[in-house]
Amino acid sequence: MAAPMELFCWSGGWGLPSVDLDSLAVLTYARFTGAPLKVHKITNPWRSPSGTLPALRTSHGEVISVPHKIITHLRKEKYNADYDLSARQGADTLAFMSLLEEKLLPVLIHTFWIDAKNYVEVTRKWYAEAMPFPLNFFLPGRMQRQYMERLQLLCGEHSPQDDGRGLRLYQEARECLTLLSQRLGSQKFFFGDAPASLDAFVFSYLALLQQAKLPSGKLQAHLRGLHNLCAYCTHILSLYFPWEGAEAPPPRQTPANPESEEEPHRRRNQILTVLAGLAAMAGYALLSGIVSIQRAPSARAPGTQALGMAEEDEEE
Repeated sequence: MAAPMELFCWSGGWGLPSVDLDSLAVLTYARFTGAPLKVHKITNPWRSPSGTLPALRTSHGEVISVPHKIITHLRKEKYNADYDLSARQGADTLAFMSLLEEKLLPVLIHTFWIDAKNYVEVTRKWYAEAMPFPLNFFLPGRMQRQYMERLQLLCGEHSPQDDGRGLRLYQEARECLTLLSQRLGSQKFFFGDAPASLDAFVFSYLALLQQAKLPSGKLQAHLRGLHNLCAYCTHILSLYFPWEGAEAPPPRQTPANPESEEEPHRRRNQILTVLAGLAAMAGYALLSGIVSIQRAPSARAPGTQALGMAEEDEEE
């Protein structure tokens, strides 16, 4: 008998089953199709078989870590939310997916990861509180840099932080939301009464923007004025995730049985986590001058030390 497929994804918060855009899209698609997945909601990407989230371990042991490839694999396994779509609806799906990535994704990345107030008070706060020590000291900052690089790839040479470029991107994102609202109309889903892959991606974009309590929420205010899109997100949450999502990060718990089948490599990962964290903090201390190493004289008075250390709080 083949092993069950396993999905590793970021845990939930803000009233959502996952706080990560890609994880939320894959989770939602799996719920739409009823794919039999063993879901691991975690806050340590090093516990994923690929070291990234989301990741799918197939019934044959293959590991897939790109959201679109995960959904493609589920389709191959006969869990296809687009099976009944016409050729025109399939073309519309591709067009709207391109629109989301070009117009909405850059502003979402900017909203959660670049905007200083949102990043410090919402995004970094959640990840730092949810992640185990010492990952919470350095991993949120590394993730922010990765999103900055992703944003630069999406936007080219001009950053959304430039006033003119930023205003134009936010205007295009508002127009994209308005277009989605007009296309949805009074329907339950974008292609009628049954959800498709487009719904999984649109929901993941909109639900994050709708649910997070953002201190700087220019695009969020526009979304909340589009009542059919807000009702659409609420409907999907209540129908497919009625018992999931939490306002606070999940507690950091240690399983009662360290040798449980769900965490066969837990001890190894804990050791690697601690060593990596200590190395990162030691490197930071040396580079910033917190720790200095001095050559000891041939004769020294009792009580003097060759190694002097000053402590201060590390800031991301």
